[in-house]
Formats: sequence, C-alpha cells, structure tokens
Amino acid sequence: MDFRWEVVWIAMPQMIQGAQMTMQITLLGIGGGLVIGTLCGLIMAFRIPVINWLVFVYVSVIRGTPIVVQAMFIYFALPLAIDVTLSGFAAASLCLALNAGAYITEIVRGAVLSIDKGLTDAGLALGLSYPQVIASIVGPLAFRRTIPPLGNQFIISLKDSALFLVIGVAELAQRGEQLTAQTGRALEIWTAVAVFYLIMTFTLAMIMRLIERRMTIL
Repeated sequence: MDFRWEVVWIAMPQMIQGAQMTMQITLLGIGGGLVIGTLCGLIMAFRIPVINWLVFVYVSVIRGTPIVVQAMFIYFALPLAIDVTLSGFAAASLCLALNAGAYITEIVRGAVLSIDKGLTDAGLALGLSYPQVIASIVGPLAFRRTIPPLGNQFIISLKDSALFLVIGVAELAQRGEQLTAQTGRALEIWTAVAVFYLIMTFTLAMIMRLIERRMTIL
C-alpha cells in the first residue's frame, strides 16, 4: 500500500478549516436543537391543546424525511417561498437545529413522562405551585435522564453535518472531496478526514460522559 504522508501534511490546513466549520455548524445546530427540543418536548409531555398537534406534525415531518432533503429544501426552496436568501452556513445551521430539535423533543418528552407522578403530587402537597414543582423536582430529574440519549444525538448531529456538502458548505467532508479532486489521493485524504471525525466525536462523547458522571443518573 502506497500511503504518502506528505499529502496529508500539505492538506492539513484546509482540513483544519473544514473541521472548524463542522464544529461551528454542529454547535449552532445542537444549541438551537436543545432550545427547540426542550420547548416542544414539554409541550408534548403536558399535552398543551392545539400547540401539541403542531409540534406533533413538526416532529413527524422532520423524522419522516432525510436530512439531505431538508437541507436542499431550506437552501433552495425556502428562499423562493419567503423571498429570503440564506447562506450555506445559515441554511446548514438551521437545518441541523430543526433536525436535532425533532429528536430532542422525543427525548425530553420521554424523560418528563418517566418521572413518577407521585413526586409531582408530593410537591403540590408541600405547598409548591405547579411551575415550582416542574422547575424544582420534575425538571432536574428529567434532565439527568436525558444526558445519555442527548449525547448520542449530539454525535449523530455532528456526523450528519457531513451531508451539507450537497449545498456547498465548506465543512470537513466537502474539503475532503475537493482535496481528493485536487491531489488524486483518495486514500490519504479520506483517511485523514475519518481521523478528524473520530477525534471530534470522541471528544464530544468524553464531554457527555463527564457530565453524566457528575450528574448521578437515577
């Protein structure tokens, strides 16, 4: 096997730039997904009338369509519908946030519903208001139970960011594609790209594992 290390070193600056773009999109997507998923998960858990059905439709649409189709729709079709031009970076971040938000919705809903109703009744019996019970009892317990599945979703979102090469975002996967075309050395380039993804996913997994250890899972 003829593996040329010099190809990797020459391509390293561009791959680092691609990795930085990947992390920026992932962090924005995860942040937006957490906000969307938490709000929508609470709405579905407590069955808020009307809004509950809107959230159900949103989750069903996102979970029922591939993220590539969602990215193409947001980048190419949505601007035609609302007459607003989105950059590739903005479209990718929005797409990842909406996609992650749908899955986080189910994570949050499941965690909230898993809390014993007796704890809520006990909090109310102690004189706490319903919002206080949610904030002081149900919320912290549910949050602890969401940590493992959230970590899994964050890693999936990071890997899904590679699909945004279809809308021309210069993230790591697209950099790999460009460098392969320039150098003609697919073995070296894609091995390096794989190592970059492994490093990022491993780091994210270790961070979530640390949080999980700090927050005793009940």
